[in-house]
Amino acid sequence: MLLDVFASAMTILTGNARLAGVVGWPVGHSRSPRLHGFWLERHGIDGAYVPLAVAAEKFATAILGLCAAGFAGLNVTLPHKQAAFALCDVIEPSARRAGAVNTLVFRAGRIIGSNTDGAGFLAHLAAMGTDPLAGPALVLGAGGAARAIAAALLDAGARVSVTARHAPAASALTAALPGIVPLNWDARAAALADHALVVNTTSAGMTGQPPLALDLTRAAPRLVVADIVYTPLRTPLLAAAEAAGLRTVEGLGMLLHQAVPGFAAWFGVTPAVDAELYRFVAADLPA
Repeated sequence: MLLDVFASAMTILTGNARLAGVVGWPVGHSRSPRLHGFWLERHGIDGAYVPLAVAAEKFATAILGLCAAGFAGLNVTLPHKQAAFALCDVIEPSARRAGAVNTLVFRAGRIIGSNTDGAGFLAHLAAMGTDPLAGPALVLGAGGAARAIAAALLDAGARVSVTARHAPAASALTAALPGIVPLNWDARAAALADHALVVNTTSAGMTGQPPLALDLTRAAPRLVVADIVYTPLRTPLLAAAEAAGLRTVEGLGMLLHQAVPGFAAWFGVTPAVDAELYRFVAADLPA
């Protein structure tokens, strides 16, 4: 099987190898090298995808240097997404809507920035058989991922509400994305009766973090509960939703789908997100 081949294979690069990677501080937790490495091996591509730990004060120097050195592009993770936005020569609409960049493509010395989080989330919903237009969507949180997902849902034609524990952050998000309805944090549980989708974009429920406080007893039977946290794969929120008989959408699939556009731009092949990839990337994650 490909998994066995990949585990034992040793990649030999040539002088024409295409290079990409992920930049963050820290970056050791990133699943992206495992994910992109799988695709590189599957397609027999002469290339590599590497983790790059870069401190904030060295970020601009590193990005310009990697661009000059011939890298095809980069993923950008915390805490650099806003800094990456400022460095770009071209900002794609997805990044403008999200207010942050997570994917850089280097082309003829120019830096092109996009944000694939929202599109990745919608692609994962589709793969799970969930229609984002089935009814109103409620986004929990107001950070970068929340804005990207809310923008993508809104642009797809969904009715979107946003609520966050920190009210000023929620107000800033709704101001940046006209058409989104703000909701008081204390009203989140009652609102589930009127929504078809709820998405947790906060870190609540992540390994080492307290679980998300969300009472599901008033949820509509059709409600789909999505969580972008994927460590663990089955978060306390998803476990509670399953116990209540609600459909769930876990977070790892969004990570896989959001990686597709970057890989295609850097390596010239549009990869597939399938069960084999999912098993490989999830293999050492807590269940």
